Amino acid sequence: MARYHIETYGCTSNRGESREIERRLRDAGHHQVEGPDAADVAILNTCTVVEKTERNMLRRAKELESETVDLIVTGCMALAQGEEFRAEDVDAQILHWDEVPEAVTNGECPTTTPDADPILDGVIGILPIARGCMSNCSYCITKQATGRVDSPPVEENVEKARALVHAGAKEIRITGQDTGVYGWDKGERKLPELLERIATEIDGDFRVRVGMANPGGVHGIREELARVFAEHDEIYNFLHAPVQSGSDDVLADMRRQHEVAQYVDIVETFDDYLEEWTLSTDFIVGFPTETDHDHEQSMALLRETRPEKINVTRFSKRPGTDAADMKGLGGQTKKDRSKAMSDLKMDVVAEAHEEMVGTERNVLVTEQGTGDSVKCYDDSYRQVIVQNASEYGLEPGDFATVEVVGHQTVYAFGEPI
Repeated sequence: MARYHIETYGCTSNRGESREIERRLRDAGHHQVEGPDAADVAILNTCTVVEKTERNMLRRAKELESETVDLIVTGCMALAQGEEFRAEDVDAQILHWDEVPEAVTNGECPTTTPDADPILDGVIGILPIARGCMSNCSYCITKQATGRVDSPPVEENVEKARALVHAGAKEIRITGQDTGVYGWDKGERKLPELLERIATEIDGDFRVRVGMANPGGVHGIREELARVFAEHDEIYNFLHAPVQSGSDDVLADMRRQHEVAQYVDIVETFDDYLEEWTLSTDFIVGFPTETDHDHEQSMALLRETRPEKINVTRFSKRPGTDAADMKGLGGQTKKDRSKAMSDLKMDVVAEAHEEMVGTERNVLVTEQGTGDSVKCYDDSYRQVIVQNASEYGLEPGDFATVEVVGHQTVYAFGEPI
């Protein structure tokens, strides 16, 4: 669980986004601290009204970069002029505000609320299917808070999903510390069955997104899981499988319970079953035992598998974990490796979104965006922004067909047909 510091500049909209970021971070077990020097990550929510404001944002970003381990920049200037931060050599992740909570992880599993109750947030239903995990990663403190996986029966989760849909959910987000090991505590692998039953037994027009599933759990069910994805349009063709490193030596030191070849097996299996899908993954750079060669292996794996959503996190020690006792790498080494991987990430993600331009997409409108825009997701859970949404009568919960007319590296722009 991370310690975070957040600063917000600009309008009421920015302040509202920061409050939502903080809410999600608290729900995930992260803790706010006073000042960036005490934080594992600093979050700068920017404004870009006038040139003077832009200069102030760049200045503050540089200050925060020097005061904390990791820096995330979001808000208006980050999205409209992200290249300005890169031009000034600011070492930061440039993210849309709703991507921030997932990025604040240090590679750890998400932490669900103690009661693991479903939540309806607008047209998005959050369904925690289990609590705890089967892993024992050397760097992760979350296990100390959640314990081993505890999986309710499939029928119970199907009924929770049905209740969310009847309450108005159009998108159900399946969550947990590790969704791939759902049912393992009962001696069975139940995720494919759960997804199939949600898709076939619940009436209504809705979509399902599967949350984080570690490669170690997915590998043994990859064929069955990919088949369920392929057979049911209700399930987004999207998989978040955090590999964390391209080096088997580092994965062993992390105690990740998978090898690189197993991760590649998963990617190849989904390639075989699905014509188009989105791979999301995470990398930790600068783990204490990571050598230059290990880092290059991670870079090579990123190039080979080309995930379209990538979270790059610099390793930071968590108290009480085995990795905290390891001799760490220098801060500059971690920064250099993080920058190299983040630059490659942006190239890979931009290429994927460039290939979307000119194509038609069926999308679900999930949330209001900035100004008169709405945020949508296509069948592969790629984000598409529709501007001037009121002219098209689009609002959360609607389905539409759009033509992709452009992109801004991490998301696309679409116009309804």
